[in-house]
Amino acid sequence: MDLVNSSDEFFLINATVSPTTLESWDDATLLSLQISISAMLAIVTLATALSNAFVIATIFLTRKLHTPANFLIGSLAATDLLVSILVMPISIVYTVSKTWTLGQIVCDIWLSSDITFCTASILHLCVIALDRYWAITDALEYSKRRTMRRAALMIAVVWVISVSISLPPLFWRQAKAHEELTECLVNTDQISYTLYSTFGAFYVPTVLLMILYGRIYVAARSRIFKTPATSGKRFTAAQLIQNSAGSSLCSLNSTSNQEGQLHPGGAGGGGGGGGGSPLFTNSVKVKLADSVLERKRLCAAREKKATKTLGIILGAFIVCWLPFFVFTLVMGVCKDCWFHPVLFDVFTWLGYLNSLINPVIYTVFNDDFKQAFHKLTKFKRCY
Repeated sequence: MDLVNSSDEFFLINATVSPTTLESWDDATLLSLQISISAMLAIVTLATALSNAFVIATIFLTRKLHTPANFLIGSLAATDLLVSILVMPISIVYTVSKTWTLGQIVCDIWLSSDITFCTASILHLCVIALDRYWAITDALEYSKRRTMRRAALMIAVVWVISVSISLPPLFWRQAKAHEELTECLVNTDQISYTLYSTFGAFYVPTVLLMILYGRIYVAARSRIFKTPATSGKRFTAAQLIQNSAGSSLCSLNSTSNQEGQLHPGGAGGGGGGGGGSPLFTNSVKVKLADSVLERKRLCAAREKKATKTLGIILGAFIVCWLPFFVFTLVMGVCKDCWFHPVLFDVFTWLGYLNSLINPVIYTVFNDDFKQAFHKLTKFKRCY
């Protein structure tokens, strides 16, 4: 805006262009800018809708992906899909026109949907990280409790918290229902609500995510660099536990009494008659050790990749949402502070962009999803 005003003064002082020509040139430029912004935001919205719809379709059509962990991912994709369908299109109109013309009722519905769905998207990242944390730190016990019912309960808690954050603004906005509405914004005059909503929707989940990710990282590194020699025990079994990012978590069971399990005639072995030949027993031990070491190398590689994926998800989340919530908190607390209105639009759409980044991360860094995508695309080509 300052640039346009300085340009006006330059042209008027030099009298090289008439005021009428200048006015028409500004209108044409403004219209061109609005069309460009609308097209760009429409592309982002369409990409967000399609990518999340594709993730949902992939999970639904691929039996291999029917796990509690992927159920959480599918719920996240459904939430981001709702953001792209019910929130982002109206936000395009409001961002470009700078004036609200849809009335109080639509404003209330849109604001509530915006707060609810965006908060739910953020909290989904928390429950996915929590699921991942339990899977890596208490693999054997948690694998027994990791059910669809438990995942559904976690999702229900996410939506209850999200709705509880979005409801309060509806009560004090009713007093202005008969006034002419030109803008649709959350009332930041209520400092208590500003603190409640920003901390509940972002700051507390962010701290929780960082703590969980830190512990996951430490646990994953200790698992990766731990070898059978350092533990002083022989690993005898390996169990693959599907984690939240779709890769496998290797949970290795060990026993200090390897003789009883390796000897065919050991205790409880039945019918072995007191044991096999030493050559046979040593051969079994060597093959078992090689197999376990190879499995451990494979699991370590997948563990490292899964941890990296979770780190990318966390980093993208913070980059997308931190500017918006810092801006919102400062505007609510500091009444004398001023920011350019364009900043609010930029930070808002940066937050919306996280709903596009989430499915992209899962498709790029998740082998199971990539294989399922390839199968679906091949199936579509056949028809």
